[in-house]
Amino acid sequence: MPIIKPFRFLSKHDIECRALDVLDALQRDGAAPLHFPLDTSLVAEFLGLDVVWDHIPDDGQGAIAARILPLERLIEINEDMPQIEGGLGESTLAHEVGHWVLHIDQAAIARVERLQARQVQINVMPLLCREEAEERGREWQAQYFATCLLMPRFIMEKLVQGQDLNQWRSLYAIAEDLGVTISNLVHRLKDLGWITAVPPQSRVHSRV
Repeated sequence: MPIIKPFRFLSKHDIECRALDVLDALQRDGAAPLHFPLDTSLVAEFLGLDVVWDHIPDDGQGAIAARILPLERLIEINEDMPQIEGGLGESTLAHEVGHWVLHIDQAAIARVERLQARQVQINVMPLLCREEAEERGREWQAQYFATCLLMPRFIMEKLVQGQDLNQWRSLYAIAEDLGVTISNLVHRLKDLGWITAVPPQSRVHSRV
C-alpha cells in the first residue's frame, strides 16, 4: 500500500508556505516558544515524530544519511556519519521533516493502522535519504522546505538589519544566530535575491 504520495510539482512559494504553516502551528500551540536557532527536534515532536541517532546499514545502493519509518512515526539519523552534526545535522532533520510534511500520506498511514488493528499485515517501506541524493524531485523539495523552516524570511529580515552583507564576519554571525552552515546561509540569501554570487575575494555583492 503506497504511503508516499505520487510526485507532483511544488513551487518555491508553495513549499515556503507549507514551512510557515508548521512554524505558525507550533507557535499557536505554545508547547515550546518559537525562537532561533530553531530546535528542529521540537518541530518533529510537535508533528508526532520521534527522532533517534542510530546505525543505518548500507543497503548496497549507497550510504543512507537518514530515513523515515512512517508507521513508527520515527526519523532515524545515521550516527555513523560524523559529518552530519551541528548546522548540517539540523538541516538533515529539517529535511526529513520536509519529507514528512510534503510527501508522506497521513491518511494512508491511518488506514494501514486501522487495517493492522484488524490483523491485516501490510509491509510499509521506509523513506530513505542517501548521502548523495540528486537535487531534484522530492529531495529538492524536502531540502527547500528545510531551508525555509530554518531560515524563514521574517526572521532573516530582522537578522540582516544593520549587518553588512559584504563582510564575511557579518555572514558568519547571521549563520551562528540561525544555527546553520555558512553555505546554507549564502544559498538562502542568494535565493532571496539579497546577495549575488560569492566571488573568490572573500566578499559578496549586496543588493539589500
